[in-house]
Amino acid sequence: MSRTYSVLTAMLLSGALALPVPALAGGFYLQEQSPKETGRALSGGAAAADDPSTLYFNPAAMTNLPGIQTSVGGIALMASARQANRGSSRSVPGLPVSVPVTGTAGGNPFDSVIPIPSFYATGQVNDRLWLGIGVNAPFGLKLEYEDGFFGRYDSLYTDLKTYNIQPSFAYKLNDNFSIGGGVDVQYVKVTLTNALPQLSPLLADGEARVKGDDWSVGWNAGLFYTNGDTNVGIHYRSGMQHHLKGTQTISGLQGLLAGSNSELSASAPLDLPDIVTVSMMHRLTPRLRAMVTARWYNWSVFKGIAITSAAGTNVKELHYKDSYSVGVGGEYDVNPALTLRAGTMFDRTPTNPQYLTTRVPDGDRVWLTGGATWNISPAFALNLSYAHTFVEKANIIRPDHFYEGTPAAITATTLSQTSGNADQVAASFTARF
Repeated sequence: MSRTYSVLTAMLLSGALALPVPALAGGFYLQEQSPKETGRALSGGAAAADDPSTLYFNPAAMTNLPGIQTSVGGIALMASARQANRGSSRSVPGLPVSVPVTGTAGGNPFDSVIPIPSFYATGQVNDRLWLGIGVNAPFGLKLEYEDGFFGRYDSLYTDLKTYNIQPSFAYKLNDNFSIGGGVDVQYVKVTLTNALPQLSPLLADGEARVKGDDWSVGWNAGLFYTNGDTNVGIHYRSGMQHHLKGTQTISGLQGLLAGSNSELSASAPLDLPDIVTVSMMHRLTPRLRAMVTARWYNWSVFKGIAITSAAGTNVKELHYKDSYSVGVGGEYDVNPALTLRAGTMFDRTPTNPQYLTTRVPDGDRVWLTGGATWNISPAFALNLSYAHTFVEKANIIRPDHFYEGTPAAITATTLSQTSGNADQVAASFTARF
């Protein structure tokens, strides 16, 4: 037992030190937590139980992994989004009509390549007990539009990073059933900016910037059943309640608004959703396996962005909806050294059409994926995957209100059509001891 503890501790430290600060992608929840799962469109989920990354999807399935196993990998996400101005406008105090908001389309707000790393390690303590640990980034968002973006009063820069550390256990009740669970220790850091309108549209815009961070703790638990030919897994991941603390900075306002320029301490809640996963894997032949996974996300807990400071509380309503995803996939063992896989997934967006924002330019998504595993030896394997994501176009109608309750009250309405897609190239290296 002591050997297992020491090896897992060393693996955790090496994985944490190797974990770079990721530039995370648009889409609040990052499905991309396993390069191997990416190749089958996450259809293996809580039931595949063939890689250390199963620790994230269902720790109970660790009982299917003998000895000590590790997986270190990353996904290169190449996302693009486009905004088209459909008549954005703003009001001007003292004028009976609104005036157009012009500017550029903002460019592609995503970095050219967005890395999403992950690290997992599992260890069999005895015939009944397994321990494991994972380090990953399950939620994230990063976008940066050009300064002259027509939707600048809605958003300019968004950077949300999460880092999740998940120590876990699994216990084999008998040859068919296992239970498992873990603790999620999560750090979140957020920076948001947007332009602020002046009283006169002829003046250069001001800016609002909010920064904050927080640590929080959640939990997850799962069940795993296998009869050799069929695996079934059920997993629940608790929601996370963060209470971010940081600063709110208002700058660049002129004239009668100049008195609002300030830097104040600020706080904001951030509620992340519960996730329920149900998966099945069935061996159709000794070489061919079929998989299906369904997930439900309790996104309705995320109502909006409410920032409280000494100046009051500002609320950006978003009213996310509960959502779901369904993935199907299959694998074929060409020979003992090579396995091919493919899959597809429908992933429903949680965004609410009535409150859609350029800060999360999202729509329903369809994944098409493929991948392969090369078993270099009984101890080492290389997993490679590719995925293309089609994102449905959506229309944004976003009124944002500034300086409410004063004679300077201004409403800026962003009207845009958003579209985009994404490609992923993923790789991981699995070692077994």
